[in-house]
Amino acid sequence: MNLEKQAETLNDLILINNDRVKGYQKAIDELKPEDADLAGTFQERVNQSRLFGEELETHVYRSGEEVAEGTMASGKIYRAWMDVKAFFSGNNRKAILENCEFGEDAALRAYEEALKCENLTPEQRALVIRQQTEIQASHNQIKAMRDGLV
Repeated sequence: MNLEKQAETLNDLILINNDRVKGYQKAIDELKPEDADLAGTFQERVNQSRLFGEELETHVYRSGEEVAEGTMASGKIYRAWMDVKAFFSGNNRKAILENCEFGEDAALRAYEEALKCENLTPEQRALVIRQQTEIQASHNQIKAMRDGLV
């Protein structure tokens, strides 16, 4: 089992979750008073991403490798959240939700890519699948909010 490859894959997901934290925090900061109802939903995503990062970090530490810090600038699994200044430039409810959905799409693609790694242990693979499932549920909720269904 290639521990370095394993750690690289998990670190990519840690960085994606760091990007989600920054993206959703920026979304909260950009909300207009009439869209304040979204703040709770976005804060849940911040908390979720922090928890996911901590869970992934535990597995990287166990492998004896170093945990990645910060957010992604490049790499095999690309940055989930675009430059946050441009990201929320629309500043209206629909634009913010569309950008959040786009970010969730990118995070889901990163998780799909991670699951292609053959070096993950069964425990790590189960963790990645569980997190991916929760991000899919988040994506679906954001999409429903964007479409005005929630």
